[in-house]
Amino acid sequence: MRRLQNKLNFLLLLLLPCLAQAQADVPAGARAAALGNASVTLPDLWALNNNVAGIGNLEQVQVGAYMENRFGVRAFSTVALQAVYPTARYGNYGLSLSRFGDELFSQQHVGIGIGHKLGQFSLGAKADLWQVAAEGYGSRKAVALSVGGQAEVVPGLYFGAYAYNINQARLAAFDDERLPTIMKAGLGYRPYQKILLLAETEKHIDFPANFKAGIEYQLLQEKVALRSGFSTLTNRATFGLGFRAWHLLADYAFGTTTLLGISHHLSVAYQLSRSQKI
Repeated sequence: MRRLQNKLNFLLLLLLPCLAQAQADVPAGARAAALGNASVTLPDLWALNNNVAGIGNLEQVQVGAYMENRFGVRAFSTVALQAVYPTARYGNYGLSLSRFGDELFSQQHVGIGIGHKLGQFSLGAKADLWQVAAEGYGSRKAVALSVGGQAEVVPGLYFGAYAYNINQARLAAFDDERLPTIMKAGLGYRPYQKILLLAETEKHIDFPANFKAGIEYQLLQEKVALRSGFSTLTNRATFGLGFRAWHLLADYAFGTTTLLGISHHLSVAYQLSRSQKI
């Protein structure tokens, strides 16, 4: 058992640079995960992380929790809490917290965002304070600023764009280590009430572009949803389902890659009434 733990720790050390890059922009919500994280046009609670402009569409207070485990390894787990408080005149405000990792390596953040709806458009901005810690190497902090927008182009067709870490926040002077700067844009199309089609392109400034797509189908008077998606950069296929009651929104997703195995995602949210949906 000790030899296995040592091997895992060694693997984790080798992956530290990749984990720091991949985790500092944290997609949230099992709905988004089931759709291949093609979530830039979705106006829901988890938009606080996926595209902050989306919270501008919410009309009721919402709170939620999100849990993710990658490949069955505890060190690759994420937990997150989010809340959005709408106001009638001054936009909607959100608070997000998350933690990834274990004692050897961890990343945690607290973020504050605002979204405001203006007719067919929603605009948003967010500030995230990140702390990255590695055993034996101490910790570093940085603040990432992000902006986003969503619009209903024509009835049933939606556009979204999001730029994360536009200030290119620096974690350390050594090797000019920075939080990732990521830009994404996509479309959502609802050909009829029960089907939602999503397509999105994401570009990390240091890596090739990633194309993501997803489909959602509503069942049982829109109380149950079936979802699937994929991502080209990671060769990842995702699947999931969602349940909607009057106050409760519960979603589950799992994703698989050809080499690393299966990831599980679960999110639960509570709202005072049904939120406006895409």
